[in-house]
Amino acid sequence: ERQCPTTTPGPSSFPLLDDISIEDLHTLFEDGSLTSVNLVRAYIERIEEVNPTLRAVGELNPDALDIARALDVERSMGRVRGLRDAGAVILGKATMGEWAQCRSRKASSSHGWSGYGGQVLGAYYPQQDPSGSSSGSAVAVSIGLAVGSIGTETSGSIVNPAEKSNVVGIKPTLGLTSRDMVIPISLRQDTLGPIGRTVKDAAYMLTAITGKDRFDNWTSTQPYEVTPDYAKSCNPWGLKGARVGIPRNGIDFHLDDSSKPVMAVFETAIQTVRDAGARVIEEANFSSYDAPAFARNSSIVLDTDFVAGLSDYLSQLLANPNNVRSLSDIARFTKSDPLEQYPDRDTYVWDRQLGRNITNASPESWAAYQANLFMGGDLGVVGALDRHKLDALIMPTFAAFHLPAIAGLPIVSVPLGFYPAQTALRMNLKKTLVSVAPNIPFGIAFVGRKWSEEKLIALAYAFEQRTMIRRQMKPSIRPTFELSDQLEPTEETPYKLKVQYRAPVMDQPKLAHLIMSKTISRLTSIRSWLRSTFGLTQSLL
Repeated sequence: ERQCPTTTPGPSSFPLLDDISIEDLHTLFEDGSLTSVNLVRAYIERIEEVNPTLRAVGELNPDALDIARALDVERSMGRVRGLRDAGAVILGKATMGEWAQCRSRKASSSHGWSGYGGQVLGAYYPQQDPSGSSSGSAVAVSIGLAVGSIGTETSGSIVNPAEKSNVVGIKPTLGLTSRDMVIPISLRQDTLGPIGRTVKDAAYMLTAITGKDRFDNWTSTQPYEVTPDYAKSCNPWGLKGARVGIPRNGIDFHLDDSSKPVMAVFETAIQTVRDAGARVIEEANFSSYDAPAFARNSSIVLDTDFVAGLSDYLSQLLANPNNVRSLSDIARFTKSDPLEQYPDRDTYVWDRQLGRNITNASPESWAAYQANLFMGGDLGVVGALDRHKLDALIMPTFAAFHLPAIAGLPIVSVPLGFYPAQTALRMNLKKTLVSVAPNIPFGIAFVGRKWSEEKLIALAYAFEQRTMIRRQMKPSIRPTFELSDQLEPTEETPYKLKVQYRAPVMDQPKLAHLIMSKTISRLTSIRSWLRSTFGLTQSLL
């Protein structure tokens, strides 16, 4: 493979932490060059260095070093966990868009903001919009605050932040990963998936978090008795002989002046796919792309699912000191807490949801859901795949997530390019963040049928290996601390760092706010965490 990370100079050369892969780490652990404690401390040092600016990390795990020490003891006794054996240290929790951007009008809030974590910024341009809602998960991986992370997606919330941070995001088939005790936006759309710097890293993580779970009935639909080893799909010749299509009508609807540079690079990428041996079918269009119907039906499904799902989630909490039991309770809390910046950041979405006179069990909600399935499936992605006998569709990531969201279909987004130097700045609707500017990354998405992750990973990996786009641009903000910067161990403090980590002390008011905070709450349960590999999640690994 061409993916050889750069190294830091010194007596012991290590790969740079914003390039290092899961396989690199595994090799260093096996040959004794690196300990889990050293790695965790290095990540903490890097987080402390840049987090005051980028705010990608909402909370560090106070047990991370103890877990790392236990893994080092295991290794010293001859037990080396394989890459698939979920031996991760959960380093912390990433900051995300509050309530997955499901609270305010777009012009009233911003991607990656929360009352608890503040405003996450992308690392490729000053005051960069990180996209959302898995904002911190993507930013943290892009600058080496962890080797990987887990995000959640209802409609674009993994793949969009991934493309804006120049990393890989996998939105799995609905039901491939458990959502147990993840705060739901929509049980009929939510998925949990990995974010990594490479396709192979994301594939390793996907294997670790995939499986059937009696606490999430949707996982019972998986066609596997044994979880696939998705990293085995990483074949540099994965595009050879493949049939891929371009649904031009699904792309054209989303185009504006800011997408011209993206489309120029996308057209070049199509030729790259051809050169790799794939047959590209132009005009593999959707039978119908009815944007107003999409918006209307999606609004009904998400609104009714969220109200019901949130109440169910809150009823399962073991501790609920503010006694919030419903969306109405949370809305009252939000409007009264100054950290929530109400009314500057409004509650328009909640007001609409609470004003509906239907539930997710109502005929109107069911009809909207069925219409969405048909639009995203037979009229959309699945229909195009079947008519043209395709393995996948390829689209710019910004245009790719809508129909897969409503049909429960998988997406793999990989880096495609960067806005050129002459690009004019464009602000977000709130006028607080830079959405388009020179050097901001964008991605290409591979979209497929349900349970086609192995094929999509093979295609995405082959494209990644031919292009190596991620290496072409470094973030404008990145930590300087590396593995080789750690001081020599001392008897008093093994693996001593220049700055010792201290667990934050949280006063009671902030603790109460934390319990209410989407930033902290919308995470996988402990059962899901134990299945994860390596770094930060909406969890960090």
